[in-house]
Amino acid sequence: MSSGDAEVLRVVGGFLGALARADLVERVRIGIVPAKENRRAERKRALTARSSSRWAGSITRASEDQYQLSLRCLFDERASLRRTIRRIEERLAVACGQRAAGVRGYPDQAERTQKRRRLQRLTERLAQVERLIVTAHPAIVVGGRRLLKARHQLADAGVTKVEWRERWDARRRFLTADGESGAPHGNYTITVEPVSGSVTLTLPEPLRHLANAPRGRYRLACTVAFTHRKDEWLDRVSAHRSVRYDITHDPVRDRWYLAASWSSPQAPLPTPTDLAASGARLLAVDLNADHFAACVVDTHGNPVGEPVTVPAHLTGPASRRDGRLRAAVTELIKLARAHGCAGLAVENLGFADARAVGRETMGRGKGGKAFRRAVAGLPTRRFRERLRGMAHHAGLVVVAVDPSYTSRWGGRYWQVPLRQQSRTVVVTGHHAAAVAIGRRALGHGVRRRPGVTAHDRRIVKRRATGQTASRPRARGTASPPRTTGTPRRGTKTCWDRSGEPVLLPVSQDRPGRPPVSGDRLR
Repeated sequence: MSSGDAEVLRVVGGFLGALARADLVERVRIGIVPAKENRRAERKRALTARSSSRWAGSITRASEDQYQLSLRCLFDERASLRRTIRRIEERLAVACGQRAAGVRGYPDQAERTQKRRRLQRLTERLAQVERLIVTAHPAIVVGGRRLLKARHQLADAGVTKVEWRERWDARRRFLTADGESGAPHGNYTITVEPVSGSVTLTLPEPLRHLANAPRGRYRLACTVAFTHRKDEWLDRVSAHRSVRYDITHDPVRDRWYLAASWSSPQAPLPTPTDLAASGARLLAVDLNADHFAACVVDTHGNPVGEPVTVPAHLTGPASRRDGRLRAAVTELIKLARAHGCAGLAVENLGFADARAVGRETMGRGKGGKAFRRAVAGLPTRRFRERLRGMAHHAGLVVVAVDPSYTSRWGGRYWQVPLRQQSRTVVVTGHHAAAVAIGRRALGHGVRRRPGVTAHDRRIVKRRATGQTASRPRARGTASPPRTTGTPRRGTKTCWDRSGEPVLLPVSQDRPGRPPVSGDRLR
């Protein structure tokens, strides 16, 4: 970027940034109203007279998105504060060292006093949030609250006043243009030539004297080139489909960046019933703090091949953690493609409530601290977003299932069969939980019916056929005692110690009743 081009972008970005902040103030003043009453058309007409119609549309859209995002953050914070306050009040109502109605009091008076002080601070913060919600006036800092607070602590932040001002101005510039289908190369306001890579942008009306191209436009002397997903971008701009562009400046490196984005068509996703009917496989993944346990599950819910462990050492700075997470997700997608899977099955995990309440519900002492550290190390939200985006571009489906009892029932019913099936891989309870996740994603039950896969070495090679099919079970009466060699109801056989085949009666286990750990087939 030449110095002249950089100066023009600074002037244009600063002028549009001032208009965007004024429009955001007007949007906050309007408050919580239906979408038809937010007066966006009126605000857009006022901005069009000072800039252009397309710049005004981008500014009003950004203001609406920022306001709605801030409101959602306020509602989420209010819900989190209420949960935390309710839990602390429940424990404060119980005497120290006592337990009442399943609620344990604090161990000593010192901690109880600290919790009372924390309760007062949380109550005060909740009152502030309630006032902001009632007045529909969220606190929005254009440029970032952290950078704003650094202005009063320049020595601690390690920057000078001039450097802080450059970062502050760079954050508050507005150089975002929404695209439109049918416009030249998908965006008339900021246009990128697909062949030469030249960039031209439309100047606002008061800055048309800076134009060096026809129709009040400015052409940058430098060119741009895309490396990531370049082919998709070329397809869109060649067909004149809408592309959004954002121009940003990094004052630390003194570099300018142009980012392109667009929306992908949303095709109807198949349901678990459709996946099971298509005969497709799924790669079931169990998320852990330091690794991902994966196992391929066929359409009948049976594990195929040996389970796989994908390491994910998510430590260090944020950029390093994000890179390692991307690498782990890429490995999972490669495994899914290599085994012919139609998608991936994961747990719909969320520790928002537990993280908000903290040690009130997640234990105390050394064990509780280790458990909280493990929960904090699970990148649930980031993993879900990364997996969803990368799997979509890879043509894979992601199925999120209920995480209830997947680890317990997986270890009870599927860890032993996996160990018998795997010879070179150390099977853990996490791999068994992955099988339970895959079966639940396909609509099958997690628990295995007794008598499906025998453990005797003479018939251990026999595959489990029809174990996911629904079969009638006896209800209301108990079967008479069985004697070796005496035929009873049912069609399956099992081997007695004497080696004589006998009929296995229909199981009396009822749905919903927890399994008995002592039941074992011989």
